[in-house]
Amino acid sequence: MSSEEIFNGEPVLSFDRDQDRRNFLKWAGLVGVGSTLAVGGFSSVFASAQAEDSDLEILNYALTLEYLEADFYTQGVDSGVVSGRELALIQPIRDHENAHVEALTATIQELGGTPVKAPKTKYPNGTFNDKATFLKTASTFEELGVTAYHGQVTLIKSVDILAAAAAIAGVESRHAAVLADLTGGNPFPAPVEKTASMKQVLAAAKPFIKA
Repeated sequence: MSSEEIFNGEPVLSFDRDQDRRNFLKWAGLVGVGSTLAVGGFSSVFASAQAEDSDLEILNYALTLEYLEADFYTQGVDSGVVSGRELALIQPIRDHENAHVEALTATIQELGGTPVKAPKTKYPNGTFNDKATFLKTASTFEELGVTAYHGQVTLIKSVDILAAAAAIAGVESRHAAVLADLTGGNPFPAPVEKTASMKQVLAAAKPFIKA
């Protein structure tokens, strides 16, 4: 688990309903921050799975974080804070996260659930004004997501959903490696990914939420 604060420890998500906020914090104990469970090409696998209620909660939690990731990278690209090689690498990550949102939404609906609404976002000043700040935030965000994901993904009960989730975890790890390289970090720091406990994941998720 990264010891660095994401978004300077400031809340960036707000929900229209208090119930959605409470659900987000509950779901944070089920699956890791930044986890990705679906993408184009896997929706048919999810649709054929027999999802339990807890799996649908995990999918909705993942959707909430994918909303955040998609919004973060979209604003970053649109701001012009990155260009050249950085932009060429960040744009596909943005596209991946938007594809994750679409696939998760469709998957939850196909499994008989109701997709959570996108929360509102408000980032700390300077997030999209300085290239170093943006890339460092993105790198910390991705590292936390991969670490937490690997610590919690086994809570998924459906074997089909778990198999697809494990495959997509590799894509998230690639995102983390790209951001580590762009910020001068180590793109492959260990032969085995670290994991995070539910308590650690929930502590990391809480600062995202406006009380």
